[in-house]
Amino acid sequence: MTLIVAPVRFPLDHRSKATLERAAKLSSERDGELTVLHVNVYQNGRTVTRSQLKRAVESEMGVLRNARYVVRTGFLVEESILDEVAAEGADVVVIGKKQASSWRRIVGRLVNNPNIDEYLRTHLDCEIVTADTAS
Repeated sequence: MTLIVAPVRFPLDHRSKATLERAAKLSSERDGELTVLHVNVYQNGRTVTRSQLKRAVESEMGVLRNARYVVRTGFLVEESILDEVAAEGADVVVIGKKQASSWRRIVGRLVNNPNIDEYLRTHLDCEIVTADTAS
């Protein structure tokens, strides 16, 4: 079974909704399990609970089949997402286009080649799917 991770912002914005739609579609197509992930950033001082995340997603999307909801806390959103992807052994990560460019910057600082797809495939054996989000 394919494990898909979909990182989202809270409160959900149009980019998060596009990410969730793409992730839910992939989960259905691949008979997968979906992890909806939100990262509480230490320096923001705002804490979102798993229950709040689940309610918000289900309010927008309805009940998602084979979904679980995870909230992590960290200093860097991208690093926390990578940690979750590695810990779960995810097969696919669905991210928005804006998030993809942030990841490229972070990975560019870590390695010489800021190709996030290549980096994640090499280090985590993970596919990256970019959700089509209108600005």
